[in-house]
Amino acid sequence: MKKNLTLVLLSVLLSTVAAVAVVKLTDSSKKNYVYSSVENANIRQVSFGEQNFPDFTYAAESCVDGVVFVKVVKREQGGGQASILDHFFGFGSPYSMPRERAGSGSGVIITPDGYIVTNNHVVAGATQIEVTLNDNKTFPAKLVGTDPVTDVALLKVDAEGLPAIPFGDSDALRLGEWVLAIGSPFNLRSTITAGIVSAKGRSLPDMSGEFKIESFIQTDAAVNPGNSGGALVNVKGELVGINTAIASNTGSYTGYSFAVPVAIVKKVIDDIKEHGSVQRAILGISMVELTQELASLAQMEGNFSGVYVAELNRSGAAYKAGVREGDILVAIDGKKMKNPSEVQAAINTHRPGDVVELLVFRDGKEISMSATLQGESNVSAADGDNPVVLGAVLAEPDAALLKKLRIRGGVEIAEIGNGKFKQAGVSKGFIITHINQTTVSSVKEVVEIVGKAKRAILVEGMYKNGDVYYYGVGI
Repeated sequence: MKKNLTLVLLSVLLSTVAAVAVVKLTDSSKKNYVYSSVENANIRQVSFGEQNFPDFTYAAESCVDGVVFVKVVKREQGGGQASILDHFFGFGSPYSMPRERAGSGSGVIITPDGYIVTNNHVVAGATQIEVTLNDNKTFPAKLVGTDPVTDVALLKVDAEGLPAIPFGDSDALRLGEWVLAIGSPFNLRSTITAGIVSAKGRSLPDMSGEFKIESFIQTDAAVNPGNSGGALVNVKGELVGINTAIASNTGSYTGYSFAVPVAIVKKVIDDIKEHGSVQRAILGISMVELTQELASLAQMEGNFSGVYVAELNRSGAAYKAGVREGDILVAIDGKKMKNPSEVQAAINTHRPGDVVELLVFRDGKEISMSATLQGESNVSAADGDNPVVLGAVLAEPDAALLKKLRIRGGVEIAEIGNGKFKQAGVSKGFIITHINQTTVSSVKEVVEIVGKAKRAILVEGMYKNGDVYYYGVGI
């Protein structure tokens, strides 16, 4: 009997020891995942602890309330032939009636007091803008300013204590790093998708021929129509980009999406807040991708890196600093340049008057030089809250004045100094109604049109006494 009891106790003890051993060996808090691959008969093993696997819950939960739904109303000219009423009574335009079209996108709250950043293409031409928070509170939004060159726009709502997303460092992003895209694709509010950073400094072909500053973050996070203007955040819950575009033959996501880096966004919105328009610095070079043949021309051997300087503006910052055609621009402020997009992005973080350190390669050696960046000739710094364009201070005219002149909108020459407007004969108080036969009703529209002009513009408008004038203004 005692022998049987001893055997039972011994069995229980061994079972207990075995159970403890199994628990220890299968403890999920300490387990490792081992992956191996065979390449050229060499076995490589990589061990990942569980903590190395991505957890997006913090970033998603902390940032989702900082992304808003943006609804816009745009007025367009409808198609179709003029009716008999249009002909005799002047209803609408000569050939069409205006109609309103609704659009939508996303935006990111960047300050608790109501500043919101979105894409320019989301709000361009909008007559009414409305934002809806994640808790369904709705606010009318004012368009503070836009920058078509970087496709960034700044909105403002009258609210306090909003859940802003903190800025991160887009320059510190690494290839393969996890990111989240948050927005409202197809009106599906607060949608979160995940992906990795696929590339940096990416540019897209622009068929419009307009100048663009593009140094996109490319990701494989799913982005669709409606995501435009939404947030790209890292796993720390920091804003690293504004989702802007997709590369697709169908118009929907096919594996590639692009975001404006927050380093560019910060500079643009700071300029809009301080000056009313972007203070864009210019280096004054035309550049192309560096190839083996171009590197050989500059006697650069071995591993080559940089951009090839094809042409120079003889009065530009780079030429004055000593850069010459055929040089290879290797670095700006110590940061290596790999393609023209990276050069554009680096210069776009500066303002006119800033000094940058250039490193160029010429005749088999590297040369350092300092360049003082210049600004755009057409649009200069603001005078108070109003931008100065071609020597003239622009302002929104008084509503009573517009009613008296029987015009729907325009832009007033509030002050005029030495510049192209004065040279053309324009005087203070002139109300600009059209530029190049395009109706203008806001200061930003004048800034955009003049900023894109290459040679001259035709300006139409009237003075406060009702006299209509036309001016040809050189650029």
